[in-house]
Amino acid sequence: MLGWWGGGSARAELQFDVFVGYGSGGGNDGLVREAGWFPVACEVFNDGPGFDAVFELSSRQVGGGQVRRWAIELPTNTRKRFSFPVFAGAGRYASWDARLLDRRGRVRAEHADLRTQDLGWETFLLGGLARSFGGMPAFPAVKHNRTDQQPSVARLTVEQFPDNPLAFEGLDAVYLNSERALELKANQAQALVTWIEGGGHLIVAPEQLQDLSSTPWLEELVPVRFTGIVTNRSDGVVQAWLHAGPPPTSAAEFPGVAPGTVVIQGPQGFPVTTGPTTARARTPTSRGTANPYAVLPADPAFENSALAFFAGQRRAGEVRLELGGHPLVTTAPYGRGQVTVLAFSPEREPFRSWQHKAWFWARLVNLPGEWFGETARNLYGGWSLDAVFGAMIETRQVRKLPVQWLLALLVVYLVVIGPFDRWFLKRINRQMLTWVTFPGYVLCFSLLIYYLGYRLRAGETEWTELHLVDVLPRAEQTTWRGRTYAALYSSSNARYRLASDQPVAALRSEFLGPAGGRQESTRVEATLKPNGFQADVAVPVWTSLLYISDWAEPARSPVSVTVTPQGAQLAVTLQNHLSRNLTSLQLGFGDRVYSLGDLEAGQLRQLTLGPAQGQPLVDFVRSRTQSFFQVAQQRRQAFGNEQSGRLELSPETVAAASLISAVGNYQGMQRSFLYPAGTDLAPLLGRGQAVLFAWDPGQSPLQQPLARFNPPRQARNTMYRLTVPVTPGA
Repeated sequence: MLGWWGGGSARAELQFDVFVGYGSGGGNDGLVREAGWFPVACEVFNDGPGFDAVFELSSRQVGGGQVRRWAIELPTNTRKRFSFPVFAGAGRYASWDARLLDRRGRVRAEHADLRTQDLGWETFLLGGLARSFGGMPAFPAVKHNRTDQQPSVARLTVEQFPDNPLAFEGLDAVYLNSERALELKANQAQALVTWIEGGGHLIVAPEQLQDLSSTPWLEELVPVRFTGIVTNRSDGVVQAWLHAGPPPTSAAEFPGVAPGTVVIQGPQGFPVTTGPTTARARTPTSRGTANPYAVLPADPAFENSALAFFAGQRRAGEVRLELGGHPLVTTAPYGRGQVTVLAFSPEREPFRSWQHKAWFWARLVNLPGEWFGETARNLYGGWSLDAVFGAMIETRQVRKLPVQWLLALLVVYLVVIGPFDRWFLKRINRQMLTWVTFPGYVLCFSLLIYYLGYRLRAGETEWTELHLVDVLPRAEQTTWRGRTYAALYSSSNARYRLASDQPVAALRSEFLGPAGGRQESTRVEATLKPNGFQADVAVPVWTSLLYISDWAEPARSPVSVTVTPQGAQLAVTLQNHLSRNLTSLQLGFGDRVYSLGDLEAGQLRQLTLGPAQGQPLVDFVRSRTQSFFQVAQQRRQAFGNEQSGRLELSPETVAAASLISAVGNYQGMQRSFLYPAGTDLAPLLGRGQAVLFAWDPGQSPLQQPLARFNPPRQARNTMYRLTVPVTPGA
């Protein structure tokens, strides 16, 4: 079954449509990427008596999952549309139930067992808002039968186009026809731009020049100034560009990756490696056979046809393909993301009839030719990076009983109820008293175990926050894209209120990763609002659970930095815009991580970094990777070493976790760590940018606290992460 349903209604006057995942018709529907956010859209038409309704979406995950509720008013003869992001943490082959309730809790309409099409974490997913259904992009089909490893395209519509930037984060790229851009609402356009700033890739195709001039936000993004229309034949230029295939991705582009290792682009350009065994596919002598782009036959019908496109001049970025001295494909960075503009419409002839247009789209987004081979990658396993951040803020009140002590207690118990009981009763010649002594032993040991558990796990309710805040500067304002990791330890069986009033905010629990069943750790019930959410979470006694709030809001930049190479040195200028000190600043650039020390309140500081300073990036991350694996495997175990599930909370540890892919995401075909898009910043270093980490101890960036209760113990810390374009010096 597909991830969208329409036309179902409990009464003739009520239409209730629900769309889960990416795609709305055309055969590629309900697409959801592993460990990513995806949109859920609902449309309700009420032609009967008006009533106040609650939309409820719940997953069928056993023992956990998510419940999302949205209150709506449905007067007579009204149509309401709304959407919100949901995290793909309900396990493989997830199933969802959608219901429309009135204020008395009666079910007025429902759709049960909604299914989605799950894609692997590494699989490329392109969303397309095309001018027509026939103009949708497409990718070549892979030769193996692993559908979850098939690069896919999801058809988007204006009605279900997300208005929340989080809902875009399951996509690698979005294709937008300029004619459809005119139909987007302001909040949809704003969500799209915020997603690009955070690392998304927008591909724009202009239909008419007035489309751009009539859409100021889109005209600002396009890195080419177009003039009039020209017509020219390709004469093999486009075919030659296609034959070249994506540029080889070398280890030099990702400094932490070992030489000879193939780097395959994962979600939103994150590097994932398959190991040295496939390195031969990147050697010049074998690219002809390993690169399917190079063996595509010529298409004379396309090459000899007149191609109409817009002439223009590049304003930013680089021209990837030009024809007759005019840019045909241009890509420019925008924040952490990028914008690619085509000078022609791929929905018109002769491109529409080109037999290699699917390969053009694959080349445009740099899909490696190896992805289209006959052998499936058969990737498996993987731990969630949530566990690493959770281990940093895990309560220290809980202590674990060492396994040897547990075994010793078990041996003593078996000895007492067995040989000792037999020897003692035989000595006093009262063997029949075993009916009394045996229950007594069980009671005593039960009380002992309870006492040990109380001593190991008793304590006060504790709330600990770690905020990762990506500072995304824009010309007029700055956007904060935040991830709040919060560990809640409960001293009793209780429910706690969490809430957010931010314009963009969502809540989930810890993602356990493939090694943990691809599910979330606990159930989260949340009532969504146009701004924020309100949630009640249940925490069992003496248990610590991790919750993550993803959010975005406009705010002032806490720190500014410029990085300018001057020969073999780096000139760095820092300024603290806060009224308090920022400590333990770290700067990542190229293949090194530099420690910059502290930055006092309001301080402007200039320094020069030499080539011998700093620590190699690979050593900076790898020195902590083993402990990351250890805590991911051990921290949820009730017994063992007391420190095995914990990590030191330090700026260096947080920075290393933020650069986790620098040492590769794969060991052979087994995944290392999985994480939502934007968590890892190592790919930015491979693109020649710098990343600044600034530690704000004891502080929270949230104006209103996430925890709407008063815990006896609490702590908070913030790590600001800035991506810095690097401009060569004079």
